[in-house]
Amino acid sequence: MSEALNPHALPYAVPNSALPGAVWPAVPNGAAARMLGLQFQLGQSQWWPPEVIEARQFEQLHQVLAHALRTVPFHGPRLAAAGFDPRVALNRDLWSRIPVTTRKDVQLNRDALTSRSIPPEHGAVREITTSGSTGRAVTLLATEVYSIIWQAITLREHFWHRRDLSARLATIRSQVSGSAEYPGGLVVPGWGPSTDLAYRSGPCAILHTSSTTAEQAEWLVRQDPDYLLTTATRALELARLFRRTGLKLNRLREVRTYGEALADDLRAQCRETWDVQVVDMYSSAEVGYMALQCPLHEHYHVQSENVLLEVLDEQGRPCREGETGRVVVSALHNFATPLIRYEVGDYAEAGGACPCGRGLPVLKRILGRVRNMLRMPDGNTRWPNFMLAKVHGDLPLAQIQIVQTALDALELRAVPEQRFSAQDEARLLEYIRDWAGPQFKVSVRIVAAIPRSQSGKFEEFMSLIEGNA
Repeated sequence: MSEALNPHALPYAVPNSALPGAVWPAVPNGAAARMLGLQFQLGQSQWWPPEVIEARQFEQLHQVLAHALRTVPFHGPRLAAAGFDPRVALNRDLWSRIPVTTRKDVQLNRDALTSRSIPPEHGAVREITTSGSTGRAVTLLATEVYSIIWQAITLREHFWHRRDLSARLATIRSQVSGSAEYPGGLVVPGWGPSTDLAYRSGPCAILHTSSTTAEQAEWLVRQDPDYLLTTATRALELARLFRRTGLKLNRLREVRTYGEALADDLRAQCRETWDVQVVDMYSSAEVGYMALQCPLHEHYHVQSENVLLEVLDEQGRPCREGETGRVVVSALHNFATPLIRYEVGDYAEAGGACPCGRGLPVLKRILGRVRNMLRMPDGNTRWPNFMLAKVHGDLPLAQIQIVQTALDALELRAVPEQRFSAQDEARLLEYIRDWAGPQFKVSVRIVAAIPRSQSGKFEEFMSLIEGNA
């Protein structure tokens, strides 16, 4: 099938060849052949009907549960109590009886969650620690298979969005201290192991997140990338700054985001500023990729070859299309610290079948962390849609963060772009009072900066009330 007829092919990309004298068609071997073999399987399974995908997931999860029953002290009694029998096929009814594992469970039971007999054929074992952006850092072990699947889905995402691997990538992310600092950053050959195992890719310019938004903008102009990869709020701050100052990125083709829920106006800001689309990814350090943005739509496809993802309501029932619930995931391949029905701390909206034809389940929106929910004085909760885009348009503000400090109290923290007058502060206070309603006491605090997490994430709304962390 020609590139014109295959919307999922990388443009004119030829894999690396391990055979001297045979550059095209390439003859890969070793890790490259394994990666391309996985791509072939992923290219097939994405089109399977949902019931076939789920059957394959339960077949794989049966392996995980049987291993956990034998070798993982935390899971053994829970699986036995739920009625799991390794001699019997796994089904949806039995699956729903397995208790949900919380982040606190993982934090407090690290040793008990670690397998006593990690399969040596699954490769080297390494430690993974989350950023703790929900307030609780999590540490677990993962095998080499975890990394292989991560790399394969990264390459799938490049295939889906038909990126030119020979182009220049710029990424603004957390790095080892002292590495990739402004003004120079760091330029490395290749986009990373996910691409470079099988293909030759262009240069990748990296800048540490410790830099300011103005420094990032100046650095990006010098790098003039084709693709930009960064967190969602950094992308929004950069788009606003570029539009305000008139700076240009002449070659930019796409903004790629990760790590945070998208602000309502991010996609519009990037279209208006750079005339490019935003492509978002949903992942976590604990389980890897959970969902990728559809190539044809702005919703997300669950990466069912890596996780079984459930969106559950408050009673633990699966949400229907259009309903919002908590995200619970089960990793299909980590036999070192098996995560079974693990509540990651996020909320998402369940979607329906996708017109693109993929059988992979759909998430319409990823709404964010539990601590990003506004708790009302009467005990109810709701998503805090503050219309921050309007505030940014009306007032000279670089950053805004709303913090719920008590059940009836909100504090708006603001970083001005220029001198902020008493009249500006009064208008800002009026905005938040109108939005919050009379049940909240509100205040404004002008600050020099709003700190991010160690991973560079930023939350526009955050609740400090116990139970939302």
